[in-house]
Amino acid sequence: MKPEPQVTEYNPDPAILPLAPWLADEVAPAAFPQALLRFRNDRWAGAVGLGKLDDAAWINHFGRFTALPGNLPTPLALRYHGHQFRHYNPDLGDGRGFLFAQVRDGAGRLLDLGTKGSGQTPWSRDGDGRLTLKGAVREILATEMLETLGVNTSKTLSVIETGEALQRGDEPSPTRSAVLVRLSHGHIRFGTFQRLMVLEQVDNMAALVNYCIAQFPGTLPPEDAPGRGEPAVILLHQVVERMADLAASYMVAGFVHGVLNTDNMNISGESFDYGPWRWLPRWDPAFTAAYFDHSGLYAFGRQPEAILWNCGQLAIALRSLADAPPLIAALDRFGPLYEAAMAKRFCWRLGIEPMPVEQAKLLVGAAEKHMRESGMGPDAFYFAHRGLRQLPEGELGELLARTKATEVRDHPLWREAEPPALLIEEVERIWSAIDKKDDWQVLADKVLAIRRLGDALGIAPN
Repeated sequence: MKPEPQVTEYNPDPAILPLAPWLADEVAPAAFPQALLRFRNDRWAGAVGLGKLDDAAWINHFGRFTALPGNLPTPLALRYHGHQFRHYNPDLGDGRGFLFAQVRDGAGRLLDLGTKGSGQTPWSRDGDGRLTLKGAVREILATEMLETLGVNTSKTLSVIETGEALQRGDEPSPTRSAVLVRLSHGHIRFGTFQRLMVLEQVDNMAALVNYCIAQFPGTLPPEDAPGRGEPAVILLHQVVERMADLAASYMVAGFVHGVLNTDNMNISGESFDYGPWRWLPRWDPAFTAAYFDHSGLYAFGRQPEAILWNCGQLAIALRSLADAPPLIAALDRFGPLYEAAMAKRFCWRLGIEPMPVEQAKLLVGAAEKHMRESGMGPDAFYFAHRGLRQLPEGELGELLARTKATEVRDHPLWREAEPPALLIEEVERIWSAIDKKDDWQVLADKVLAIRRLGDALGIAPN
């Protein structure tokens, strides 16, 4: 069983305030015509001391955005730039969201409560600052499934329907509206550093580096790493470690984020900001999630390279604080770290004992070949062969026969006909029930099924 997040008392800590004058703009939330509570994540609300809020107080804070006690007095829309499909855009920033509050969890970690669909900001450009209800439902599903599959992801804390009719070009309109609150360990993006580089704000860059090291602590660089005592070098090493693991977790999950721009990369290493995501229906490295990704830049199989490229852009931004060779040395660690993370995560998902990286690479390669030739998708593959309960013929079967199962096989989920999955047809089925019948039980049932899969899988390796 996966442990429930640790329940704790509410512990506000708006640590970002000293940086706010040059990092963000104070904004006011939209005044919505209604506030219907559609989803509250009580598992994670308790972990930040908000589990005791009744529904009326919940709506007051997360639908009308009355400030939480001792927290940010005014929401903050963060400023940043970013590469979008490799084209630099200096016209970015939180255009339909803001940082609402910061709290400490029971382990003392700083967590941000950020919004999506909370209204216009100075960075909205031509947008209305709103979120469709369908987009909010999709984000609930994505974050729940990714958390179950061991991906370091933001958590969907709250979704409130807001009673507006939105016009959108990529879905039937008018469509229903919502405001979402996500919980994460930070909202500092690679693009935040890129903005400071372009504006030549070196002192602010140094202050942001120190903030990130203090609030998202990680391991020190290897002892032989050049410049290992310099804050900018330390931060890049930590980010590279996190992002290599994130890339591996996407690949093992069979997940396609869709829009891996530098403004969608979080210094904390968390996956977030879910737009046109997909899970693979079959093993296909060329599979894309975004209809507008015409070149396949962010196709499934290109995600590790895309994430490494983004790390390179962060390194370029950090050049104002450190020499190039130590930063390049940090980037050079991405490949080996990615392979090690792939080995750990693949063995975990398959329910077999950990193995050396080179041995795991052979097994992963054989598994990919088997899925490609059989047309089997990743979810079905891991389900069929979990804990060595079935051995396919050929090279993959021979390699698996040399391994040892680690999982307890008596969880009832493994005796069912198929695993819980989240292919696009299932997502559309859930949305259709909500859209046409206002039936929210189908979503609640799916969330329970996803969490049950998490119980069966257990805790992913760090």
